[in-house]
Amino acid sequence: MTMLDKADGQIITENVRLVHAVGMHARPAVKLTKLAKKFQAQISVRVAGAAEWINAKSVAKIMAMRAAHGSTIEIKASGSDAQAAVAALVNLIATDFPDEAS
Repeated sequence: MTMLDKADGQIITENVRLVHAVGMHARPAVKLTKLAKKFQAQISVRVAGAAEWINAKSVAKIMAMRAAHGSTIEIKASGSDAQAAVAALVNLIATDFPDEAS
């Protein structure tokens, strides 16, 4: 069963290494889901090799993923802004969840 919308047909997938010292805990999970919610695309994430894809827009599910420091995070998205969504999330994770400039 897939959560992807077949209307657009294109699925963008990319991997990124989790460099955050303590892994995917509350603060980075909130930042990731807030960013994911800015996009229309269906976005899913998982730790590389995991069986299940997780909705990137659910804080509880992202935290439950328990991604450890140094693990590879797979991101996939489908929809009109899937490319931008994946690029933004990869950048967020790769740059260690920086605080937004005020």
